[in-house]
Amino acid sequence: MPREARRIERGDILPPEVYAQRRSELRKALVAKKRDRRLAVGPIVMLYFESFDTMLGQVQEMLHIEKGGEAQIEDELNAYNPLIPQGRELVATMMIEIDDPVRRARTLAQLGHIEEKVSLQFDGEEVTAIPEDDAERTTPDGKTASVHFLHFRFTDAQVAKFRATKQVIAAITHPNYGHLAIMPEAVQQALAGDFA
Repeated sequence: MPREARRIERGDILPPEVYAQRRSELRKALVAKKRDRRLAVGPIVMLYFESFDTMLGQVQEMLHIEKGGEAQIEDELNAYNPLIPQGRELVATMMIEIDDPVRRARTLAQLGHIEEKVSLQFDGEEVTAIPEDDAERTTPDGKTASVHFLHFRFTDAQVAKFRATKQVIAAITHPNYGHLAIMPEAVQQALAGDFA
């Protein structure tokens, strides 16, 4: 039976004192779940595929760190609920990971609109990422942000092919960053579970 698409509701959030007591075990369990939800595409781009659990963990962690109480909860739900896959999509946080600040600034200045050049390819299909439209992430001078939120929207037929195929390729086709990555089977299986 298909599961309903979910949103984090107020009742899903643990009280601050309960989360503080259980934080270590909850974070450890979440790290284990995230292990099969990430994919490096080339040397500096990582796709972190989100789920209800990853977003709930993020909300709990933000509330724990910022200690904004009830007043903060609505803002966190508005920020993170759009990143939960809803039935026929995958959602990824794409991070351009460069430790050196000088190199990072130089590289980001060359990668404007990279978020529009990401796709998943499998069994003759190509699903192109749709960037989250909450903010413009490329400046007028062509510098991109180091974090992007991407939606990959599938048809029913594409979902069936994604589940059945032996190989999924993540592709970035930006003129200054062209890389492919074969998705490990464990990641593909984890992501197949995101489809309702």
